[in-house]
Amino acid sequence: MLIKWKTYLVATIAFCTLGFATSCGNNSTSNIQIAGIQGPTVSLLQDNLQISMVFENVQMDGGLRYNIPKYKYSFLEVSPDLQSNGTLMTISVSLKDIVDGGLDKLDPQKLPGGRNLPGVSTGALPAVAFSIEKFHNMSFYLGKDVFGIFVPAAVGVDGAIASFRYYMNTKAAGTISLVGNDASGENAGVLLMINLTGSTKAKMMNIYKKFN
Repeated sequence: MLIKWKTYLVATIAFCTLGFATSCGNNSTSNIQIAGIQGPTVSLLQDNLQISMVFENVQMDGGLRYNIPKYKYSFLEVSPDLQSNGTLMTISVSLKDIVDGGLDKLDPQKLPGGRNLPGVSTGALPAVAFSIEKFHNMSFYLGKDVFGIFVPAAVGVDGAIASFRYYMNTKAAGTISLVGNDASGENAGVLLMINLTGSTKAKMMNIYKKFN
């Protein structure tokens, strides 16, 4: 038990000093800040779940819009960020796809590279994986009670996966995990999981019914 406690303590100190701010030791409702990444920020815009992130160390000369495979009404855009030298990624996920798209029937998948999804008892969820320019091996997950996205990025926790609560308007809405490189030195990124239960689900369903 003493060894486990020391391991936990060292890991906690490391995560609190690796270049991203958390509420370590506090009961804060602020989301973790990741070095080199602004966001993710999540909002409900009409009947779409909008997720945006700025990657400060990724440069692109132009913007592109991509259709998300299997998500009929959803899309992803990347473009140069006007406020920095980085790249803005905006993901628009239609609530129609989440509610009526049958996406929970897709084959279950784990994290890119084969590690278990943190916080998921089976380690896998129905998912679709694809790649775009500058971002190889993205994944979108949809289970009965959760929607998630994995975006590849360097997060500075090689060999580890660190998970934190994620808040929308100070309300706990899911988790965000920093996924370090695996044993092959690949597949690092940010995993955002949004709970489709309780007040979050009720709010989404009310918006969905309003627009459909």
